[in-house]
Amino acid sequence: MQREPSAGDGTARAGTTEIRRSVRRADLKAVGEVRRALRELMRHRCRADSADVAELLVTELVTNALVHTEQGAEVSVRLAATRLRVEVRDYNARRPTPYVTSADDGTHGRGLVLVQALADAWGVDPLALGRGKVVWFELEAAGPA
Repeated sequence: MQREPSAGDGTARAGTTEIRRSVRRADLKAVGEVRRALRELMRHRCRADSADVAELLVTELVTNALVHTEQGAEVSVRLAATRLRVEVRDYNARRPTPYVTSADDGTHGRGLVLVQALADAWGVDPLALGRGKVVWFELEAAGPA
């Protein structure tokens, strides 16, 4: 996992905290690193159940980007006040769609269904000139309970 030089590696800026990470193609080990960084970001500012959901959903989106595309991904996390937004940019313009899995699918195919069910909002935004897309989700992440 590569770190982008930016102001956002968990740095507070006017009440906002951000993480930005570049994940290399097929670097599935980086998924755990992104998840841990997200947990650390949320640790003192959010309820544990919000952090658990955020970790699950970021795992699904980053894994999808690495498994279903030929290049790496860019992960951006922003925590402002009580709202968390996670964006995963990849370089494949094909839109993902949630689908109902069958018993034969094992654990395959449930990622976007989980995002759809657990996120307060989510979507897919195409990038200009068909250069990829951003899959994102948002969660209410109120302070620690």
